Amino acid sequence: MKPSTLQLLQENLSFLGVSLALVAVILLAALGSEYLVMKKRHRLKKTRAITFIAMFSAIAAVLHIVDIPLFFAPSFYKLDFSELPVMICAFYMGPVAGVTCEFVKIVLKLLIKGTSTAFVGDLANFLVGCSFVLPAAICYQATLSKKGAILSLALGTAVMSVFGSMFNAWYLIPKFSELFGMPMDAIISMGTAVNSAITSLPTLVLFAVVPFNILKGVLVSILTMLLYKRVEKVFFRRKKSA
Repeated sequence: MKPSTLQLLQENLSFLGVSLALVAVILLAALGSEYLVMKKRHRLKKTRAITFIAMFSAIAAVLHIVDIPLFFAPSFYKLDFSELPVMICAFYMGPVAGVTCEFVKIVLKLLIKGTSTAFVGDLANFLVGCSFVLPAAICYQATLSKKGAILSLALGTAVMSVFGSMFNAWYLIPKFSELFGMPMDAIISMGTAVNSAITSLPTLVLFAVVPFNILKGVLVSILTMLLYKRVEKVFFRRKKSA
């Protein structure tokens, strides 16, 4: 039986409530961690910080729209490099700036392109992106060294891989099935079409979501290490205080 209008409304309100609660938790985590580890010399004036966040969010939104299909995953998993400007923003300005940049990126993407996944994919991109950027930013702000940056990016990749996989299996894929009106069997069959080993939700996560998150984390980490100092010199130069 098709769900009634009331049921659909209740499901969407439930999804909205969960989404807002998770966003609030992430923002509180960013605020708390920034208070504990942020160095004063990295704090920028408010107007300057807003300008940089807006700029990197816009770059991230464009990169988010330009996505790449993957041979080992269903078509709704596509690789993009939108976390690269977000990570650079978070490395220099801290966890709150990183989370804000990630959020504005999603808003801009929705304004430009809309959603094709009943907003589930957009929530997933925000939460999984934050699970990568937030731990990495916290760790880097606590160390502020090249070795610390490598460890931070490795930590972010690990957290994203674990959280992204578990959250996809537990909530996002089932919720996508509900809100988008696609049976779970149809979603799994899309995975089977690209990898015969995918026969269930756990195998979909294991053979598609896990390698997807690891690949994205590794590639963005490499690009961050290559570009961060160059971008810092160009965009974040400030006059030395007397």
